[in-house]
Amino acid sequence: MSEETGSVPRIVVGVDGSEPAKAALRWAVRQARLTGATVDAVISWEYPPLLSGWTPPPSDMFDWQENATKVLDQALEEVVGPDSPVRVRPLVVHGNAAGALLDAAEGAELLVVGNRGHGGFARALLGSVSQHCTQQATCPVLVVRPQKTADA
Repeated sequence: MSEETGSVPRIVVGVDGSEPAKAALRWAVRQARLTGATVDAVISWEYPPLLSGWTPPPSDMFDWQENATKVLDQALEEVVGPDSPVRVRPLVVHGNAAGALLDAAEGAELLVVGNRGHGGFARALLGSVSQHCTQQATCPVLVVRPQKTADA
């Protein structure tokens, strides 16, 4: 419990449907089980750059928010399932990923993100979102790296 507010501790995790994000979600749920925390699973969406000047886009266009919601729901179903002992709150946010995560992590005990490395030397580097979060977050940040496989 947070001493300042008397509320349940919160862990924020970035989810985008990728395997690194699912690994981050698994880690966050395990940690929440150990600490009694609630998990805020955050996905963000934005219009592609060519569409960003339109307000709002025509209704017959691709629904970016609905797509983000489906991606988050699928990841939660796959990783957490319906019988989770941990409370997981899905949050779908309009905006860039790093900004959405930083905003959601205000007052949280921990922010968890996946590493989006591309193999070889790039695997040693942080992705742009995780790098931005580690540099700007007001809470501790954990970057979950992919499991090493026998053939890697």
